[in-house]
Amino acid sequence: MTAPATTTSTSQSQVRYRTVQINGLDVFYREAGPQSAPVILLLHGFPTSSNMFRNLIPQLASSYRVIAPDYPGFGLQTSMPDRSEFAYTFENLTNVVDGLVKALDLKKYSLYVMDYGAPVGYRLALRHPESVQALIIQNGNAYEEGLLTFWDPIKKYWKDSTPENRQALHFLVEPKATKWQYENGVSDTTVLDPTTWALDQLGLDRPGNDDIQLDLFHDYGTNVPLYPEFQAFFRKYQPPALIVWGKNDFIFPAEGAPPYSRDLKNVETHMLDTGHFALESHGAEIADHILGFLRKNGIAR
Repeated sequence: MTAPATTTSTSQSQVRYRTVQINGLDVFYREAGPQSAPVILLLHGFPTSSNMFRNLIPQLASSYRVIAPDYPGFGLQTSMPDRSEFAYTFENLTNVVDGLVKALDLKKYSLYVMDYGAPVGYRLALRHPESVQALIIQNGNAYEEGLLTFWDPIKKYWKDSTPENRQALHFLVEPKATKWQYENGVSDTTVLDPTTWALDQLGLDRPGNDDIQLDLFHDYGTNVPLYPEFQAFFRKYQPPALIVWGKNDFIFPAEGAPPYSRDLKNVETHMLDTGHFALESHGAEIADHILGFLRKNGIAR
């Protein structure tokens, strides 16, 4: 295991790029901020990596210790073991993140969950509910109301995992779909950095990665039966929750945001006029909401 290096006070806001071994895998993560500050764990979605947080991390790092890992099969630095050696399931992705949390000895943290990061983060919360100080929810689902039209062919695959139903989802790992995920629902696409989807596609185009992603599309179905457990965690532990949601998202649409208020008492909601990758167009606004919300709830240095 590679021990994280300490930083001086003059360099605490500098982003560090580190790798640690978890269960025999190299796990890459970005880290910035004072070691003694409250922790924010940033959990990315599909088909991206911790790169989606590249601009957010420096905006939070003066006040928080910010950590953003890449899951196996995502990004270009974390290991991508063969499917015969590593089962690409959300439980195993959670095992890796849990291993990182233990390796870094993180006792308390706020969770920023987006897309795939939501089930990974909520599974982690079920294991260590006492560790979760707050939730920052950005287009991350925990309610069936949030699984609408986009999910119809995926639900068909969950119900009947034939080669035909699997192949019908292959378009989701192709360049046109990757670019669409960034552009759909964004009124001014000139603010989007095209290197984001180019980098994501580079990862998807690695030999065997398409089958990894198709495995995860199928395994996403295992998250839905856990929704009641996620909701029970919300009700019992009542972490303060900030919702910053791209309301034009077709994948995780706006309907997925309001149900959180059924189970959480301390919820602050901002529905943003953008799409799935809201940080790309509204990053500064989201950072301001996070800083204000955490400070208001007493999670500050």
